[in-house]
Amino acid sequence: MSFDYKRVVKFEHNLGEVDKKYRMMGGIALVVLSIFSAKILLILIGIVLIATSYTGWCPVYSGFGKNTCTVTGDANQADAPEEKNDSEKS
Repeated sequence: MSFDYKRVVKFEHNLGEVDKKYRMMGGIALVVLSIFSAKILLILIGIVLIATSYTGWCPVYSGFGKNTCTVTGDANQADAPEEKNDSEKS
């Protein structure tokens, strides 16, 4: 898996709703923690997480071609192989 710089400049949404929620909660937690610990690195990482959650675009995900957005209602149903009933097996 290689990093593709051309995908990074496209700015296509690549974060799903669950990923956005976790990034937002983690970013807020890091910003609050940085207030009490006075660590600049924590506030910078927290701000990046909050910004990527808000925009729905992650440059690292773009570079590696990862996408957590769901196009259809149920992604598991589209990926699951269809089971054949007993009459179709013979």
